[in-house]
Amino acid sequence: MQHLSLTLLKMDNEHPQNGAVHDHHPTKKPRLGSQFITFPEILEEFSHHQPGVARINNGSFGSCPGSVLAEQRQWQLEYLKQPDDFYFNTLRPGILRSRAVIKDLVNADDVDEISIVDNATTAAAIVLQQIGRSFASGKFNRSDAVVMLHCAFQAVKKSIQAYVTRAGGCVIEVQLPFPVNSDEEIITEFKKALGRGKLEGKRIRLAIIDHITSMPCVVVPVRELVRICREEGVEQVFVDAAHAIGSIKIDVKEIGADFYVSNLHKWFFCPPSVAFLYCKKSKWFSDVHHPVVSHEYGNGLPIESSWIGTRDYSSQLVVPSALEFVNRFEGGIDGIMKKNHEVVVKMGKMLAESWGTLLGSPPEMCVGMIMVGLPSRLSVASEDDALRLRSHLRDCYGVEVPIYFQPTKDGGKGVKDEDGYITASTILVMIISSLGMPLTGLLSVSRLAKRFLQSEELVRDEFGFENKVR
Repeated sequence: MQHLSLTLLKMDNEHPQNGAVHDHHPTKKPRLGSQFITFPEILEEFSHHQPGVARINNGSFGSCPGSVLAEQRQWQLEYLKQPDDFYFNTLRPGILRSRAVIKDLVNADDVDEISIVDNATTAAAIVLQQIGRSFASGKFNRSDAVVMLHCAFQAVKKSIQAYVTRAGGCVIEVQLPFPVNSDEEIITEFKKALGRGKLEGKRIRLAIIDHITSMPCVVVPVRELVRICREEGVEQVFVDAAHAIGSIKIDVKEIGADFYVSNLHKWFFCPPSVAFLYCKKSKWFSDVHHPVVSHEYGNGLPIESSWIGTRDYSSQLVVPSALEFVNRFEGGIDGIMKKNHEVVVKMGKMLAESWGTLLGSPPEMCVGMIMVGLPSRLSVASEDDALRLRSHLRDCYGVEVPIYFQPTKDGGKGVKDEDGYITASTILVMIISSLGMPLTGLLSVSRLAKRFLQSEELVRDEFGFENKVR
């Protein structure tokens, strides 16, 4: 784990855009001793979670520990005590400290390459508005294209629709196989999509690549795909890594993308909502702007993002506190990532074995989330069925977990389970995400497996699903 350099911070603060440092950030009591966090301490940190609910859906909203929430509250009170002094003397230096921490975590060259924004959706808007302006101004031709994975986050697809296709740009979707068995399968399909664009005479201005897709969830070989983009003349590459920081090691220089975003409130223990956007210093660097225009417009994205009007900036200020929290674990964030992966694979294999189904990808292609096929006996045959099943698990069993439904293509092969049934001609998986509490997680999933095995008929009857696959 790399730690913040005080020398670097001093040098960064001398930058004219960063402003002078006034050390008004809240003070904390020093921790005594150097022993690692204990299991009772972990339970205390998350005692604000609703009792009796198995939250195996960390990938959606994350889990912020009590110590970081307490630090956030101190920042909020610091602002409320004297807002003007906070704005002029405290806010920007505080955000700079957070940016410096992130810069070290992701191995960026310069703190000015790191901006802090609300979430990955905001970052996508920043990148795609820049692309949209080039289409609207005639700099890009109307036949030029943006490439994205077919399973890109819905908000990213909507941003493409809002900023690119409305301005005349085209979209090329990469159809990934599912279940996916290897990096090579993803690379092959990505190359095919780029090839289609060439055959149609389209110049690809931007490729949007997920680092970890969410539904379905799989780790994408981003470094290899970015390299292919460079070889094929793709102009810009944006990596949507909403789930990455805290899940997988990030080295933005090694990845080589122009833009890289990741949320810190999902897997890095920050309160919602906060994300970083890395913008590599290049000819595009000065063309990106925050979508909310305030009086800092034109001073560079990091400064534009540090003030977008009166609002609560506390979640952006507690990044150093979140780093302190993860460093209480043996191995720091690397140790947490390793443990999460081990636990989630164990849970996924246990469920797949109990239900006679399969995992949605090999264990090496997942991190803190894993896909598990659901039994065909549930007869889930639509997205509405899947949503009703998720609601049923929440309301009746206190289990919060995403369920992903994907119809097979015409003529495509479905996924068979131990009963020999194709799962309603669908791909149906439960996405389990673990976070640092293996005993609690394993007990929850073990009970879930047992309940399913004992009550599939009851669940099916309660849903009113028709028995369509027998």
